[in-house]
Amino acid sequence: MKNNQNSVSVIIPVFNRAKLIYRSINSVINQTCPVNEIIVIDDGSKDGTYDLVKRDFPQVILIYQENKGVSNARNVGIKLAKSKWIAFLDSDDEWLPKKVEKQINLLNTNFSYKICHTDEVWIRNQIRVNPMKKHRKYGGDIYNKCLPLCVISPSSIIIHKDIFNDVGLFDESLPVCEDYDMWLRICSKYSVLYLDQELINKFGGHDDQLSKKYWGMDLYRVIALEKMIDNPNINNKDRMATINMAINKVKILQKGYIKHDHKKEAQEMSKKLIELASLNEKYI
Repeated sequence: MKNNQNSVSVIIPVFNRAKLIYRSINSVINQTCPVNEIIVIDDGSKDGTYDLVKRDFPQVILIYQENKGVSNARNVGIKLAKSKWIAFLDSDDEWLPKKVEKQINLLNTNFSYKICHTDEVWIRNQIRVNPMKKHRKYGGDIYNKCLPLCVISPSSIIIHKDIFNDVGLFDESLPVCEDYDMWLRICSKYSVLYLDQELINKFGGHDDQLSKKYWGMDLYRVIALEKMIDNPNINNKDRMATINMAINKVKILQKGYIKHDHKKEAQEMSKKLIELASLNEKYI
């Protein structure tokens, strides 16, 4: 892709995915619209991932670092990227061959947009599954659609690099839900272009997935929501919706802590509910 206006840097964070990284990198190489650079951030793999990529993909910009988490790995890639557009690809996912071509073509006919995502195919344990209605994808002003859960897949995104200069990088203090936090910040300020085509294969069911490692992921979503309450980019209506979503998620967490006899955590959730209720009154 020679046109600098259409240049794309692909960032692939990876940790111990020697058996899967071939598929993801090859899906980028096989794009009908070539990308400018592929940046692989090996976040401390111990299974030979780094050596494999170095040996078989000499065209890749390969960085090795001690394990710092997926947010840090993506941020390192963003800082290194030289292209106007940035795309992310999780190391266990793959792109269909025309993904980049179709997204760039759509962005070129919708100049006001700086972010575009697509639909996806879900594959769990080698079997295609249908996403639930709550996982439906949307375009336009979708901030409120982002409140319940993450509705944008990192592997589906092409995003203008300037957006990160505006809203900031991924929050490295969040071990999970860092993408949920990012989409809230972006969608509070930018409209999203949605390409209603299945252009990625999103694989799940791995034992090493972060969503399996962390119980009570709503705890991290609450942190992200609390950050948004004072965000100047949202109006009072959206702020109230943010507070109410945080209250709902805290109630769910509280029930879980009570069920598992985690008294200290349950008490902390009670305090948080009082704090959020006071904010609710403040912005009414």
